[in-house]
Amino acid sequence: MASRGRRPEHSGPPELFYDKNEARKYVRNSRMIDVQTKMAGRALELLHLPEDQPCYLLDIGCGSGLSGDYLSDEGHYWVGIDISPAMLDAALDRDTSGDLLLGDMGQGIPFKPGSFDGCISISAVQWLCNANKKSDIPAKRLYCFFSSLYAVLVRGARAVLQLYPENSEQLELITTQATKAGFTGGVVVDYPNSAKAKKFYLCLFSGPSFLPKGLSEDNEEEEPRESTFTAERVPFRMARRGVVRKSREWVLEKKERRRRQGKEVRPDTQYTGRRRKPRF
Repeated sequence: MASRGRRPEHSGPPELFYDKNEARKYVRNSRMIDVQTKMAGRALELLHLPEDQPCYLLDIGCGSGLSGDYLSDEGHYWVGIDISPAMLDAALDRDTSGDLLLGDMGQGIPFKPGSFDGCISISAVQWLCNANKKSDIPAKRLYCFFSSLYAVLVRGARAVLQLYPENSEQLELITTQATKAGFTGGVVVDYPNSAKAKKFYLCLFSGPSFLPKGLSEDNEEEEPRESTFTAERVPFRMARRGVVRKSREWVLEKKERRRRQGKEVRPDTQYTGRRRKPRF
């Protein structure tokens, strides 16, 4: 595991982080198995599939097959894709019932259009926000992933992706690329006031639908939290009404927009947006 306080995706590429030692934990550690299974159950619940009807589902970042096992127990058929050979070997050793594929989701989902009735993913999408080599551009890899995912789902299907965003900027980068790919939907937050139980679920719709409510420790006293996004665009002039061109506010807004696009931007200082005297 990564050192305390350090995120796994900061340790290097996922295919190297999830080696044989890490894969063994997902097979033997009862706590990790329980957490993965519960998140898979919640993701399946948010898919809102037809009752008593088996569906053909995609599990992205399937790992050792824990989430896939839950899908099988619920009567569904599934295909899993993962970038780690060690995790897939662990899934084979566990004799999972789904089909397994070695692949990088950042390079697209290699299936025919309209192949799946739904998709789940547990703790995988945030890995696309890190550039492990010079050619990796997070925004482009996210768009490639979401656009191919949109294609392989039947129209009207859902994808529920549980993730651990590092910050609000990273979450906005992810949702922006999902919107560009054609999805609507939003982020459902379970137990928003709990440091340990708090979970983020990105619920994506390839057709008209509604956003489910998040869970809380006391649903009667605490309002569930969720945020939505759509493919609709706010007119440029309306969004920037009242902002003077070249002003400090205009410059800060432009720099923040470029950060969300994954571009390198100089840090903000007290001199940002300050007018300079003309040179002679």
